[in-house]
Amino acid sequence: MRNSLLGILVSAALAAGTASVFAAGNITGSPHDLSGKGWGTTELCKFCHTPHLAQSVVGAPLWNHRSTAQSYTLYSSATFQGAATQPGPQSKLCLSCHDGTVANDSFANGGVLQTGTHYMTSTNLVGASGTLTSDHPIAFTYNGALATADGHLNTPVSSSYVDAAHQLPLYNNPSPGVASSLECATCHSVHDNTYGKFLRMNNAGSAMCRTCHTQ
Repeated sequence: MRNSLLGILVSAALAAGTASVFAAGNITGSPHDLSGKGWGTTELCKFCHTPHLAQSVVGAPLWNHRSTAQSYTLYSSATFQGAATQPGPQSKLCLSCHDGTVANDSFANGGVLQTGTHYMTSTNLVGASGTLTSDHPIAFTYNGALATADGHLNTPVSSSYVDAAHQLPLYNNPSPGVASSLECATCHSVHDNTYGKFLRMNNAGSAMCRTCHTQ
C-alpha cells in the first residue's frame, strides 16, 4: 500500500512538472518517516500527501498538511550579491514543519486539517521566530548575471538546473515572480536520504557546495 501510494504521488508530480522536487528514493526509516510516531496514523505518506480531498497548494501535488503563514526576515551580508525574497512555494512546504509554527502532525484526516501538538525543535528548526538570517539564502535568482556579479559562483547550465548532471534544480517562484530561484529543494530532496540530511548529492569534500561556489 505504501509503495503503491508513493508511486501514485510520484506519477502525479511528474504530470505536474514537479519531478525535480520528488526525486527517486525511499523515505521509509528516514527522519521524514513519521508513521511510527503514534500521531493518529501509521501511513507513511499521509503526513504530507493524500490521494483524495487534497488541498490546492502551489508546487505540492495532493498536499495534506497545514501550511505556514510566516513572513521571514531574510538573509543578507556584504558578500551576498543576490536579492532574496520571501521563500517560494517549494520552500514553504519544508518550512511548514521546519520553522516551528506548524506542528508536524497538523495533517488532514478526511480532508479536515487537524491542529497537531508535536513541533520541530532544536537544530532541526529553520526559520524559527521568523528569521532566515543565519541560514543559506534562498528565494533569489541564480543565473549568469549573479555569477558574474559575485565572481565566485559557477554559472548555472540553464534556467532549470545549476549543473550539467541535473542534480541541483532551480525553480519558478511565482510570487513575487523570481525565475531560476534557488530554494530549499535545490539542495535537499525530501524523499531521498541516500546522502544524509536529504542532500541531493554527496557533499564529501564539499562537493555539493562547490557545484555552485568556486571557492
